[in-house]
Formats: sequence, C-alpha cells, structure tokens
Amino acid sequence: AMAGTIRIIPVVNLPGYRRQSRYMPDGRDLNRGFPGKPDSNTTSRVANRLWNEIISTSDHVVDLHTAAVGRTNMPQIRANLAHPSSNRIARAFGIETILDNEGPKGSLRRVSNDTGVAAITYEGGGSNEADPESVQVAIYGILNVLRSLRVIPGYPSRPRFRILASGSVWVRSDQGGLLDVLTPAGSFVQEGETVATVTDPERPGENFDILSPARGLLISTATHPFVTAGTPIGHLLPMTGGTKTLKTRLDEEGCLITSGSDGEPLWREDDDIEDISVEGEWSGGSPDAEWGRDEESATEEEADEADPNWL
Repeated sequence: AMAGTIRIIPVVNLPGYRRQSRYMPDGRDLNRGFPGKPDSNTTSRVANRLWNEIISTSDHVVDLHTAAVGRTNMPQIRANLAHPSSNRIARAFGIETILDNEGPKGSLRRVSNDTGVAAITYEGGGSNEADPESVQVAIYGILNVLRSLRVIPGYPSRPRFRILASGSVWVRSDQGGLLDVLTPAGSFVQEGETVATVTDPERPGENFDILSPARGLLISTATHPFVTAGTPIGHLLPMTGGTKTLKTRLDEEGCLITSGSDGEPLWREDDDIEDISVEGEWSGGSPDAEWGRDEESATEEEADEADPNWL
C-alpha cells in the first residue's frame, strides 16, 4: 500500500526537450527562474506556474538532471545539508557522492529550501545521450527516498560509504586544440596523473598532457573535443582521506561503481556507513556553475544580454 501522493513530471521543459536544448524558447534556463512571475517573460511564467501548482504544495522534491552540453556527470546528489529535511532525503537516496551546496540563485533546489520544502538534485550522465546506468541509479534512489519517507513499504538501501563534499577544483587545459579524455567521469585519479591530452592541428606531432592537480574523484568530464586555453576538462573532488574505502568500490578501470548501478543495492545499518569529508570551496561558487563560470556573474551577464523587450 502507498501512503501519500506522488507527483511526477516526466519532462519539465517540453519546448527545450523538443529542440534538444536545456533552454526555454526565450533563451533562458528554467532552473534559474524560480519562483518566477505570472506577468514576466516566458521562462518566468512557466516557473511560476510550476511553483504555484506543484512545488509550493509539496513536502519533498527530487529534481532529476543530466549534465549540460559538452560534459557528462557521474551519478551524484546535490543538496544543502544544513537544511534538515533535505539532508535526510539526500542520504536516503542511497548513493556515494553528495555535494553540499544550497544551489544557484533561482534554482528549484534553493528556492524550495528557502520556503521550507525539502529538495535535492540528482545529476547523472550527459545531454543528448542514452545512459541506462544513470537512469537505473535514479530509479533505485527515488525508491529509497519513498521508502525512507514511509510512502511505500520497505527499507532503503545504503551505500558502503558517503563522500560529503563541500569543495572542488576544476582541471583545465593550458593549450587549445583537440581533446582526448583518458579518465572518464567517476575515475579516481592521483596527483600528477595524466587525465587528458590535447593535440594542436597546427603543430602536428605535439601532444600536451593535462595533469590532475590533486588526488581525488573526477565527478564530471568534458565530452566536447574542441578546447581553448583555460577550458575546464574535468571537475575534481580532492581527497586526503577515505581513499582506502573508496578503492573497494572501483572497477577494473579505476571508476567508482555507484550503488544501484550494478543491481539491487544491499541493505545495511546507517551506523555501518563511513562518511568521507571533502572540505574546501566550490570553484565558480557552486557545483552547478556553468562549467567553471561563476553563477552570480553568469546570472548578471544573462540579464545584461537579454533583449529588454523580452523582460
């Protein structure tokens, strides 16, 4: 038997879905427009209707995402762990990697928390590609949350450990050219390890190595083959502790096997889970930053560039 009400929106941005774009018809990102306004631009109106009719009257929100164009994410949860009910469902989701951040201004996660609604964001895979593994992880995670809230019967599965991250660094290319990523998203890398190479067609025979600045877990990597100097090619969680435990869940290629990606996860007591802390600051101000752009300045740029007739 089920207790409670589950509201499911398969695709929030239908115009973007049809155009294979994350942006609304007016060029704005819906997940920067909450709670929106009923008499403003297109994106703001859609956000406002979603907010008033669905989100504001909900108790818990699980927001499902893939990475933006040009990159891919390993399965991860993003949540403000200082928000008690969001912390609860972030842990209940049952995967290893949790990024502790309130989210960008205007994001569904942040605005929900500001009004007392628990909200987490699941990120997995990349845009315009099928990723059955990330989908399977999401399904198990949602069922875990529902079980933890007693909406459906059963006990939530739990991972062997959790990485609770409050900071990261970007791995960037110092050269322009064609990118070849050697370590996919989810890889555990060592400081100084070659994670990618860049070849400049104007200098045949020369390859430039991109080295990891620290030991840690690559949670996102670039998929676009063209880079310029300064382009981020990876998002890294630097790790100084817990690596022995982490290595117990690496596959033969050194990638983290996310709980749920290899079948029905095991049930274990919460006391049996090891919490691994990754402390620091988020490069770009947020793990949701536009591939290394500062979210606050990006929002200002969007406002500056918008046609005033469309505001």
